[in-house]
Amino acid sequence: MLKENIIISLGGSLVAPNDIDTAFLKMFKRAVTKFLDTRRFFVFVGGGKVCRNYQKALLEFGADNKERDWMGINISRLNAEIVKQVFDKVAFDKVLTDPTKIVNSRKDVAVFGGWKPGWSTDYCAVMLAKNMGIKTIVNLTNIDYVYDLPAGRQARTQQDFENAGAKPFTQIDWKSFRRIVGDKWIPGLSVPFDPRASKMAEILKIKVIMINGAHLDRLEHFLQNKPFIGTTIS
Repeated sequence: MLKENIIISLGGSLVAPNDIDTAFLKMFKRAVTKFLDTRRFFVFVGGGKVCRNYQKALLEFGADNKERDWMGINISRLNAEIVKQVFDKVAFDKVLTDPTKIVNSRKDVAVFGGWKPGWSTDYCAVMLAKNMGIKTIVNLTNIDYVYDLPAGRQARTQQDFENAGAKPFTQIDWKSFRRIVGDKWIPGLSVPFDPRASKMAEILKIKVIMINGAHLDRLEHFLQNKPFIGTTIS
């Protein structure tokens, strides 16, 4: 049976909010492996809060965007190594980085880290979707919905958005979403989906599903084609 290919952009702040969240990773594995009979998963792992802390320190000592991007890439790859190990034998035996290549593997899970400066893991996810003809990306983050705060006021946590009285969207088109996140990518930018990735996804007519990874039953509901809590961007 031909399996459906699913791309997941996994926020680094879910993997390592402070320390490595091994409890979350075990639950993530359980959620994904329930669907391996019918799906193959390509998981792109971000850098998250740890990445932004290092990038902030680099900026204080005069690092440019390229140097800060490399820091993010390296931390993303470290996070990806953990995620790959979580899936053990069902995963491809090394962390992948180049999304411009088609993945030829019988393994049911392939884990990606960052690739090169200027390419967020969101952007890499869109490029793999383009090259493999995949039309949906699931973005697991730490908020329930996309909210109407502009890029300069994007909050870090679900509670921050609620405190700001931000309006949630269950569905939003790419044009409206891009007005929220803007057009500029800088290392460590905290928005629901990278602006450059958003522009490319709009051109390619790729749908992005935003789901709070703290509630993995919502991911399971989406994969079961059931109603789910989150935002659909299309």
